Amino acid sequence: MPSTVWFWNLRAKIHAPYAVRMKRLLKAAKVNEHLRPGDLVALKIHFGEAGTTGYLRPIWLAPVVEFLAKAGARPFFTYASTLYVGERGEAVSHALCAARHGFDPLALNAPVLIADGLRGEHQVAIPVKGKRIKQAYIAGAVAEADALVSVNHVKAHELAGFGGALKNVGMGSASKQGKMHQHVTTGPKLERAKCKGCGLCVTVCAPGALALAPDGLIELEAGTCRGCGACFLACRNGALVIDWKTDMQEFQERMMEYAKAVLATKKRPSLHLNFVVDVVPDCDCIGFTDAPICPDIGVLARR
Repeated sequence: MPSTVWFWNLRAKIHAPYAVRMKRLLKAAKVNEHLRPGDLVALKIHFGEAGTTGYLRPIWLAPVVEFLAKAGARPFFTYASTLYVGERGEAVSHALCAARHGFDPLALNAPVLIADGLRGEHQVAIPVKGKRIKQAYIAGAVAEADALVSVNHVKAHELAGFGGALKNVGMGSASKQGKMHQHVTTGPKLERAKCKGCGLCVTVCAPGALALAPDGLIELEAGTCRGCGACFLACRNGALVIDWKTDMQEFQERMMEYAKAVLATKKRPSLHLNFVVDVVPDCDCIGFTDAPICPDIGVLARR
């Protein structure tokens, strides 16, 4: 059965500025009918990697927070740590990146919580009856939230084609292990020549798949690896890197099954807000923002 999608074309006027129009859109989508007083609501959003400028402007989201709070909810902005080692690979740097991009809890009246914990280890395993996935690893704060609102910057993506609600929910709500589960089908790839023998990766490898060989360099027992991705963050020398082996179709199938798993954690309908603005050629993870490939279109809401 087709879903109803509400659309606002971004037109505004003096007596109906942005905030008024956004609240009308949320009211039309009957968002407040599915909220309970005291609900902890995850606003799933991409804060943008350092260097990007195309991520959603925080000021656009203030009316969304205000609308949810008026309904008695307690919203928080969230994203899980990235699989790759960058500005958002662990919670401290990720939260600082969000703050530098304007996600100020006092200005927006909603805090920033990195959903999968300090180093990406806080996750909930969700059973999935899928073609590719039997168990999904969802970031703890997303899985445990009472309700979910995905706030999505629609843009092109090198693997997904376009990134919107499904990618933001499926990939962005996955823990570090869940992201690895979608992107790759094996454990890390070793670059032994770069290993310095420090052993930091060994200390964070819970299943014991990593060890220092007699020559003092790292070795991997692939059959023991569970794909948690903790070693990427621990290695400071680039000796453990992502082995990008999943083809595009398999990646998209895995991501869709993860999105289904995330939504299955909610007993009530989730809201998806798609901002079709600043539609750029690359993901907001890239570290730069190119010129948009089309004019701004508007905002779409769906439950």
